[in-house]
Amino acid sequence: MILITKIQRSTLVAITVCLLLFSCAPKQERENDKEMHTPSAAHNAEKIELESLDIQAIENALGGLKGTENNGEYKVTIPQNDLKIIVDGFQIIPPMGLGSWAAFAPAAQGAMLMGDVVATETDLWPVQQEVIRQGLTITAIHNHFVRNHPNVMYMHIGGMGDEADLAASVKAVFDKVQEVRGNNPADGPKTDVENTLDTAMIADILGYNGSMNRGVYKVVIGRPDVNLTEHGAPVSTFMGFNTWASWQGTPEKAAVAGDFTMLADEVAPVIKALVENGIEVVAVHNHMVHEEPRIFFLHYWGTGQVEKLARGLRAALDHTQKRK
Repeated sequence: MILITKIQRSTLVAITVCLLLFSCAPKQERENDKEMHTPSAAHNAEKIELESLDIQAIENALGGLKGTENNGEYKVTIPQNDLKIIVDGFQIIPPMGLGSWAAFAPAAQGAMLMGDVVATETDLWPVQQEVIRQGLTITAIHNHFVRNHPNVMYMHIGGMGDEADLAASVKAVFDKVQEVRGNNPADGPKTDVENTLDTAMIADILGYNGSMNRGVYKVVIGRPDVNLTEHGAPVSTFMGFNTWASWQGTPEKAAVAGDFTMLADEVAPVIKALVENGIEVVAVHNHMVHEEPRIFFLHYWGTGQVEKLARGLRAALDHTQKRK
């Protein structure tokens, strides 16, 4: 037999009364209380009208450096012509992914900056310091290649605020690279590479057309199936949210380097498809830190018969949501 003390009996009565009062309360009162703690759908769906970028202010802050405007976004690129990078006998020139860049997009806080700075082992430390000194953030540091001589790293930077202030900070970072190397990276010799590849065949296998630049055939594939944001601001293909492949060489001795952009569930099958098709995965990492949804980036390198490489990339591409 279970004995209930007076204190226990009082507690049970109090709990029962509270439950009865809550159940009898008007439904609207309960819904109102819920809304105090849960953002409404209307609030979540609210879109802030963003102001256009002041392109002239960006260019002035960059010291007159000219870039490209696309759908209200702006991007400037610095080709690293001064670096002679060799990987497995192939020369890596800027269209193969050897370029620093900074892109600006409208955001609720004024503008969003995303960029990638190519740094040698000598550049890396002083440039890191300059990025922090300028109030920008470092969101990733990684390689694009292996067995490359000399060694280079890629440092992703970001920032939010006034576009002119952000551009001035970017200029300071680019100037630091120039100071450490003792020359302007863009002023080096513009070398072309050999390319006798059947680019129509590559495009047909991949399902996407590319463009030729200095002997490099580059295919860029966006991800319109993913609504990516960073700090709440949309991130477009133009801002660096894309998969790409850069080709050079001959039909029997080709080289391809590039980047895959992947959702979390796509990472493992993409890597598996690349490796099984003889394409080397050289880096897996993030480019951003506050993105929604979570996105991973993968760099790869392949050499050999061009059709085999193209079909290997196609097999990996079929594991992403962007299909044709």
